[in-house]
Amino acid sequence: MLEVKDMVVAYGRVNAVKGITFTVEKGQVVTLLGTNGAGKSTTLRAISGLLKLVSGSITFEGQRLDGVPAHKIVERGIAQSPEGRRLFRRMSVEDNLKLGAYSRKDPAGVRSDLARVYDLFPVLGERRHEAAGLFSGGEQQMLAIGRAMMSQPKLLMLDEPSMGLSPIMTQTIMRTIRTLQSEGVTILLVEQNASAALSLADRGYVLEVGHIMFSDTGRALLGDDRVKRAYLGAS
Repeated sequence: MLEVKDMVVAYGRVNAVKGITFTVEKGQVVTLLGTNGAGKSTTLRAISGLLKLVSGSITFEGQRLDGVPAHKIVERGIAQSPEGRRLFRRMSVEDNLKLGAYSRKDPAGVRSDLARVYDLFPVLGERRHEAAGLFSGGEQQMLAIGRAMMSQPKLLMLDEPSMGLSPIMTQTIMRTIRTLQSEGVTILLVEQNASAALSLADRGYVLEVGHIMFSDTGRALLGDDRVKRAYLGAS
């Protein structure tokens, strides 16, 4: 579904992503792991069209994406739930969700997808008219994911969905990711909680300072001594 090939992305004169190559197959959960500054969020922002490539290519369902405006990339079927959630805090839950469907022209479908989000996250439905800024961190993360889902993405990119959440809420978010996958959504996941991410992932890629150092199935990486030492707290 997605192919990133030899992608280089820079901030000014500094290359943050240094020629990485990876693929995401339809129906998979694929995770990008790495420490802060490894290039994970930069990779998602480039796929979303928010950052220009220095070189390399991004192909989605056989069509090149590099150079395509960000709003057109959403229309092609890629949505991102960004790090930090980036909600409109003074707006209601429902208005935040409707903004996720801004490019759609099917009111009945939008209403149906609102109901789907409320079914997935009941607390959002119960408090749909309240301001998003009144919600807890976990509830705001549910809203950020729901907003991304409102564009009907084929590929959903999640950037640090468990950041700052309690272990119980993290488990809820991870179960939600598995539910979305079971419904046919392909997911590209950036996540600091390596154990949780790899437990979900069909495939994982480990980034260090802009390079992919190694990759394998999620299960294999969970058992890899290098990953255990660097990301899972093993000695």
